[in-house]
Amino acid sequence: MEQNDKYIYDKVSEYADKVLDGIDPQKVQISFQLEKLKPVMEELAKELNTTSEDIFIRYMDAASFMSAENEKKFQSTLGHMDKYGDYMEFEKF
Repeated sequence: MEQNDKYIYDKVSEYADKVLDGIDPQKVQISFQLEKLKPVMEELAKELNTTSEDIFIRYMDAASFMSAENEKKFQSTLGHMDKYGDYMEFEKF
């Protein structure tokens, strides 16, 4: 992932944590969520000399990438779990 895309992802995610706190994304329309994120996307567009649409696309791409990375990490722990479901290695007696 490019450095600017990581920056966009971090900024939008941080902002979303504040303005969308307590909102269930499964129950709230996407248009409402996007409207709440619009100020940070416009701010980033000005800062990076691009459009808010470009910021949105780059954010969504970065979010997909991060989601895939997190899933890979999760899947890699599944093969290393002990009988109690903990991925850490414990001494076997």
